[in-house]
Amino acid sequence: MSTVVSFLVGVLVGLAGLGIVVLSRRAGTARTRRDLGTEAEQVTYETLHTAWSAAPPLRAGLSQDTARKAARHLRGLLRAPALAITDGEHRLAWDGTADQHADAAVALAATAFRTGKVSVLGPDRVACADPSCTLRYAVAAPIAVEGEVQAVLTAYSAEESAGLARAAAEVARWASGQLELAELDRSKARLIEAEVRALRAQISPHFIYNSLTAIASFVRTDPARARNLLLEFADFTRYSFRRHGEFTTLAEELNSIDQYLNLERARFGERLSVTLQISPEVLPVAVPFLCLQPLVENAVQHGMEDRADGCHITILAQDGGSEALISVEDDGAGMDPEACRRMLSGKGDAGGGIALGNIDERLRQVYGHEYGLVVETALGAGTKVKLRVPKHRVGVHAT
Repeated sequence: MSTVVSFLVGVLVGLAGLGIVVLSRRAGTARTRRDLGTEAEQVTYETLHTAWSAAPPLRAGLSQDTARKAARHLRGLLRAPALAITDGEHRLAWDGTADQHADAAVALAATAFRTGKVSVLGPDRVACADPSCTLRYAVAAPIAVEGEVQAVLTAYSAEESAGLARAAAEVARWASGQLELAELDRSKARLIEAEVRALRAQISPHFIYNSLTAIASFVRTDPARARNLLLEFADFTRYSFRRHGEFTTLAEELNSIDQYLNLERARFGERLSVTLQISPEVLPVAVPFLCLQPLVENAVQHGMEDRADGCHITILAQDGGSEALISVEDDGAGMDPEACRRMLSGKGDAGGGIALGNIDERLRQVYGHEYGLVVETALGAGTKVKLRVPKHRVGVHAT
């Protein structure tokens, strides 16, 4: 049986690498052991289902809490009477019988942790003083992330078994893959946070200076308007520089845009006109933080550039069934399509180009490559930036 389990764990490693999820919990509860047919089919189901159960805590990263949750399932994969997970200095988890062996788990795993190789340990290292204890052998297999050992999985047994050694190595390798995915998730989160910081840094100092200058111009002539504009400015900056939440609602993003446009209208007056067409159905949709405001700022800057007669901005947010369809359009000078392509690739020279590439990359990271920005532009023809956002996506929640 252990040979079959070892083979199946090897299959699991390949499936995990391909991102394939096999068998759901619903399927597992709806079928009985008799329905699964042969013994090999039963072992296949049990092995895959147990691995599926062990994956979520490992994907959350390695800690005492996640190790304890995963240890029971990993022990089930190996059919071992006891299993320990250690990190080189501490025992993160112990699951199984013969608790008297738990305190020695870190010492037993030391060689595997230091060398990064599987260690097979005999009675001289494993056996305890209890004559009735059946734990006499152990296999210590390293769990590594990007080549660096993070922990050691130690499986105990009553007898020496080459099958257990192979299976423990494969289970540790599978656990390594889950921890690498967890690190990838954390890296992705750090990258998105860095991109949001970059967008915050792009809020033009000229905009801040010009806004305050415009507000100051109304202090004597229209104090009530100056007060309202100052409150708009405070709310806009508070929203733009908030430090919590990777996502927001479309309603909150549009509210921030409205505050921004009020400040710009105080500066440009009637030269800047705006049309908004917003479907109420899409207002609660969660979107990446600061995914629209930079597009509107670009539209104002490029639309007003060298335009004595001003410009018109059109912002649409429409219900597209399972998606929200959003666009920001200006009737300004437009741009060269090739230059636009460079901007979307993050190679643009202007700050607006950096914003376009940044937002495009964030949308693709969150929703998939089919959800990047679409830009329609030509010299002398204005610019229209379109994006689609799914109304519901796992892991995307406004905070």
